[in-house]
Amino acid sequence: MATLRDIKQRIKGVKSTQQITKAMKMVAAAKLRRATEAILNARPYARKIQTLLSHLASNDDLMNNPLFISRDVKNVAVVVVTADRGLCGAFNTNIIREATRYIQEELQEKNISHSLFCLGKKGSDYFSKRNYNVVQKNPGIFTSLNYSIAQRLSDQLISGFLNAEFDKVILIFNEFKSIIQQKIVVEQFLPIPVESNEKSESHAEANYIYEPNQKAIFEYLIPKHLKAQLWRVLLESNAAEFAARMTAMDNATTNAKELIRTLNLKYNKERQAAITKEILEIVSGANALKAS
Repeated sequence: MATLRDIKQRIKGVKSTQQITKAMKMVAAAKLRRATEAILNARPYARKIQTLLSHLASNDDLMNNPLFISRDVKNVAVVVVTADRGLCGAFNTNIIREATRYIQEELQEKNISHSLFCLGKKGSDYFSKRNYNVVQKNPGIFTSLNYSIAQRLSDQLISGFLNAEFDKVILIFNEFKSIIQQKIVVEQFLPIPVESNEKSESHAEANYIYEPNQKAIFEYLIPKHLKAQLWRVLLESNAAEFAARMTAMDNATTNAKELIRTLNLKYNKERQAAITKEILEIVSGANALKAS
């Protein structure tokens, strides 16, 4: 049975933990505001450039670009985006579980080999210790996230696709929906998917004038589009991570508060029982002396 000193020490330890989780929640909330602003600013550009590229791709002559051509899939590059740190609930676990499911069910069962690109320390650590073909690890990228990371990785993926090192590139990441909701997305990066928009037919009939020409603009936009989409993915994951960490720390703070209340109740009961026992001992001793 725990003594009063043990219960008091445990209450003190839980209070210290509560202060830490509360501070981490506030830090995550501050970082989440900046991350949310960044992703909300990046989304319109990424969507618009994708729409523009799909509109230009309506020209059959331009669809001969090798980055749009699908081929027999023998090797798939899987880009898994996780966080660098834990304490963010099931954020990393869900991504790793989905990536594992995709590799096993969509690739290994169909005898398709894979090349794994891990962004974030948690994913790098997990897949490196298991039987996966990890060709590149990128731990610590979210410590100082910047656009050059998306540029470098995009160039590597484009080069590998054009050199037939892999025939398809898949991105697996957490998309930011709200503070309490993140959505796991499995998205094709290469070959570039073209939007199937019924409204695009009416826009395609418009008489646009391109300078210098449609093909030059198309080829200029392709690398910008790929870098913008990859940068959007990194920003989505970054915002989703802070939201998950904020929620997890809020739950931990609430649980600590409830545990402190329970421990205080237990402490008071034990203290009352000890006092009652002491009173009984004193009364019993006094009665014994009176009887003698």
